[in-house]
Amino acid sequence: MKIIVVSDTHGNCGSLEKIVLIHRNTADLFIHLGDGASDVRTLLLRNPELSEKFASIRGNCDFSREDNTSVFIKEIGGHKLFAVHGHNHYVRDQTDFIRKSAESCGCNIILFGHTHKRYNIFNSGMYFFNPGSAAFPRDGLKPSYGVIDITAEGVLMGHGNA
Repeated sequence: MKIIVVSDTHGNCGSLEKIVLIHRNTADLFIHLGDGASDVRTLLLRNPELSEKFASIRGNCDFSREDNTSVFIKEIGGHKLFAVHGHNHYVRDQTDFIRKSAESCGCNIILFGHTHKRYNIFNSGMYFFNPGSAAFPRDGLKPSYGVIDITAEGVLMGHGNA
């Protein structure tokens, strides 16, 4: 299963749309990790056929969002995904709290945004992944997004430039 992960577009729908259109025919799932609810809404109004392949999380800057989805959990290929924006899990400072939250749900893949910084690490059986920001990075790198492939052989996570 191929998953495209985007976060922190903050009103730059063009960046989100560019990423989604590149992968629309090859991705099984798109996940937006927050701070871009209006971008997701606009994208899906323009491309309603993508609605079934799209999940989005509420970020700390998504004030106008109608629903309060703050956690997305999905079992995929023998793995269980835990996706949040990250502001309620203190991801700017550490990953202990988000790890405990994911473990309590039986998850071993943790996706988060909020920091606008790319992050990709495997530690003690847990995958931690932040796609960075597709519009406003804070790590000195280009805007980015994530690509995750989950197969019978394992999990492969990487970043693409937005």
